[in-house]
Amino acid sequence: MSAQDDIKDQVTKNKVMLYMKGSPDFPQCGFSANAVNILRACGVEEIASVNVLENPEIRQGIKEYSNWPTIPQLYVNGEFVGGSDILTEMYQSGELQKILK
Repeated sequence: MSAQDDIKDQVTKNKVMLYMKGSPDFPQCGFSANAVNILRACGVEEIASVNVLENPEIRQGIKEYSNWPTIPQLYVNGEFVGGSDILTEMYQSGELQKILK
């Protein structure tokens, strides 16, 4: 399977899928930590994640898959939601909470 196939499989099989640096328990950058904190504040208990630092093919592949240049990237129900800044805005407006229900 190619990295694109792996990514498609991951985003379709997990309700909440986060591509990040580190893990939800040990984020390795501030933007990834922010994304995890927002998801937890929204009541998400199970965050499926991929540490892009451990897999260069996925790290590059996810940027191509979403046509989005930065990490973290959040997918909900197979749809790309956005990165850290977008998650912050959506959380503050209440829009993210609606998507996650």
